[in-house]
Amino acid sequence: MKNLILIRHAKSSWEAPLKDFDRPLMKRGILDAHEVSLHISKFLPKTYIIWSSTAARASETALIFAQNISYPIESIVYRDDLYTFDERQLEKVIKSCDNSLESVILFGHNEAITNFVNKFGDVFIDSVPTSGFVSLQFDSDSWESINKGKTNKTIFPKDLK
Repeated sequence: MKNLILIRHAKSSWEAPLKDFDRPLMKRGILDAHEVSLHISKFLPKTYIIWSSTAARASETALIFAQNISYPIESIVYRDDLYTFDERQLEKVIKSCDNSLESVILFGHNEAITNFVNKFGDVFIDSVPTSGFVSLQFDSDSWESINKGKTNKTIFPKDLK
């Protein structure tokens, strides 16, 4: 069994004249990330690793979640190849996971996340919102051979308000 949790970065700011990669979270994004992360503990596997895009908004979101679920922030793995909006690139990264890992929590970007969960999950999601949490489970011992899995849980900020 392989478990994959995809979390879209929290709402980010467009106000400062920064490159897309450097955009920080806005206040609403910070609040939503805290809100969602405080409601996920019972849906997490016993052991897991956290991977995050190196973009500011994704890494800031990963830090908020890690702190709220008591995951050591120094253990977050930051990956440049997760700064992608293309689900084929995201799929390539996920399928390259070491098979010794049973569960991965991944912080990334749309459209890659929405398209990935719709291709590999069994519940259609129009658009995974910022701070959105989607848990998928695959009946496979190999990340490389994952295909259609089961969408176990979604938690979106609007569900908690």
